[in-house]
Amino acid sequence: MESIAPLWLWLVFVAFVVAALFVDFVVLKKQGAQAVGVKEALNWSLIWIALSFIFNGLFWWAVKDTTGSTAIANEKSLEFLTGYLIEKSLAVDNIFVFLMIFTYFAVPPEYQKRVLMIGILGAIVLRTVMILIGGWLLSQFHWILYVFGAFLVLTGVKMWWAAGKEPALDDNPALKLLRRLMPVSKHYDGEKFFTVENGKRIATPLLMVIALVGVTDVIFAVDSIPAIFAITRDPFIVLTSNVFAILGLRAMFFLLQAVASKFHLLNYGLAVILVFIGTKMMLIDIFKIPVAVSLGVVVGILAITMFWSAKTAPNT
Repeated sequence: MESIAPLWLWLVFVAFVVAALFVDFVVLKKQGAQAVGVKEALNWSLIWIALSFIFNGLFWWAVKDTTGSTAIANEKSLEFLTGYLIEKSLAVDNIFVFLMIFTYFAVPPEYQKRVLMIGILGAIVLRTVMILIGGWLLSQFHWILYVFGAFLVLTGVKMWWAAGKEPALDDNPALKLLRRLMPVSKHYDGEKFFTVENGKRIATPLLMVIALVGVTDVIFAVDSIPAIFAITRDPFIVLTSNVFAILGLRAMFFLLQAVASKFHLLNYGLAVILVFIGTKMMLIDIFKIPVAVSLGVVVGILAITMFWSAKTAPNT
């Protein structure tokens, strides 16, 4: 898989991710176990979004410097922006599932931050591997594009029918399997993953939560990664747009946690986006929808859905 990005930009990206994880795991860890307020979550969300746009600006400059073409730089930076927005949008559905898991296990607010920090690290590693595999498959077997496209369309239809329905975590097969594999305490022991009861070392509910968050991200990665391949085949754009969307996931979780009821129709919009992207992927050899059009459609669907959600939100 070849990329238009120069080697030095890959190194800058890796350095940025390492620095971001350092902030999350070292600097924020000094805060200890404490709940994250809406104001703090909003500030961090804006910071991550701003950093994503700054990186895209650097990417634009690097492509222009490498190719000498402003048109190519514009096209590639637009691909990054579209991919980033799609991945960020699909992450919202991921967050709603996280909310359900945290509510089901009654995770204290002060412990949720650590779960998300570990989940983000796992998601970055997992998605990097899946993107490399997906890119290799597409380079070897072009017809897989149609399989990915059909899968996204079916996922979108399924999401539409499931929207508005209360998911039942009790019937989750992953949860049933985890409970068979490990004895779990009924009580939390601070931020520990294991505790001792009756002389035996057993898991705490926090370990169960992290395991379920990891399984959830695997499921959502299967949906979101084919979606970005419908926009671009460049591994650099696919990887960076995914990672930048994930890095802001922790802050976005606490922000959406406070306003989740106001966006009760958002899943319908995400379902339509998936169907659109899947259709775009299946039509790629017949008619290639311009990236700018894709970006406009995604932004338009999100704007309409969020506006209508806010307008029809139940009074609380």
